[in-house]
Amino acid sequence: MLKVFGLKNCDTCRKVMKALDGAELVDVRAEGVPEEVMQAAYEQFGDALANTRSTTWRNLGEEERKQPVLALIQEYPALMKRPLIERDGALYLGWGKDTQEALL
Repeated sequence: MLKVFGLKNCDTCRKVMKALDGAELVDVRAEGVPEEVMQAAYEQFGDALANTRSTTWRNLGEEERKQPVLALIQEYPALMKRPLIERDGALYLGWGKDTQEALL
């Protein structure tokens, strides 16, 4: 099972869906990320799970940015770095060369 957690209108997520046959896109705004997947992703990637270069991040106030990453992503799903890919229990974050080599 190959799941891509992202946004349906995200250019990178669209590239991933074209590259990975049979992948299922889970729109994080509409469906969210299962708590156990999000917890495992946080344990593996830590604060890198938040996209601090996003418009959502830039629009947050100083006090909001001090909240725990998981709480922020739960409140603002688009803040999650995309895509988060789950394949056979293994998690991959982003669509860099390392992720592409592992999945293609």
